[in-house]
Amino acid sequence: MKRPQRAFTIVESMVALAIVAMAAIVLGAAYLNVLLGYEHAERASLVDADVRFAREILFRMPELEDVEDGDDFETEDGRRIIWRAIVEPTQIPDLFDVEFEVEIADNRAGKNEIVVERFRMLRPTWSEDDESDLLRQELHDDIEQYLAGVRGER
Repeated sequence: MKRPQRAFTIVESMVALAIVAMAAIVLGAAYLNVLLGYEHAERASLVDADVRFAREILFRMPELEDVEDGDDFETEDGRRIIWRAIVEPTQIPDLFDVEFEVEIADNRAGKNEIVVERFRMLRPTWSEDDESDLLRQELHDDIEQYLAGVRGER
């Protein structure tokens, strides 16, 4: 008596091959996403460092005219950084609203990126003396008027 041989049919083999192929595609896509995530994190870190360095240059400039002219520099790995600042005085003496724009041109990667930040800076050297004195006097008068109201004086 001969026993029948047991083997996979062609349909079973094709289903197993399809399952393995799908698993390979899913694992490959997951691996690619991880690599792209690392690349994005590294690029974000470089951009943050470039913006931080440009901001430090701005913070160290004592003259308003130099700040409004902006500046540019090249990093050690070939990125060109161009920064500009728009400075507006506030109603508080020596306090300024600053719109800071940094353009990062990476010729090797073929990507340009623009980062815009808004912040306030206290810079007495940027003030014009007569405007600053006028604002100080107005603040002084406002404080005196407020204190008189608190004390019940008229």
